[in-house]
Amino acid sequence: MKRITVVAAIAIMAAAPALANLPLAQKNACTACHAVDKKVVGPAYQEVARKYAGKLEATALAKSIKAGGAGKWGPVPMPPQAALSDDDAMTLAQWVLGGAK
Repeated sequence: MKRITVVAAIAIMAAAPALANLPLAQKNACTACHAVDKKVVGPAYQEVARKYAGKLEATALAKSIKAGGAGKWGPVPMPPQAALSDDDAMTLAQWVLGGAK
């Protein structure tokens, strides 16, 4: 029984960072234009993960989040998120590229 409890605790701790990233996205108003699994104004996080799977490093996506951009996903530009800390941008980029799970 003790072994099952330890395994469950490890699984919960491993999942905690991923679960914390949706609130981080909400806190920084990312969810005003993006959702995990459907297009809103911008693409779904899961669609971004599929498009860039194996093609884009989290560092590059973090820079793109901070700088904003246009033309990658259609005519609506993504405004720069310059006030976002580098650490938060990297956390969000890793989460998005991981399928926003």
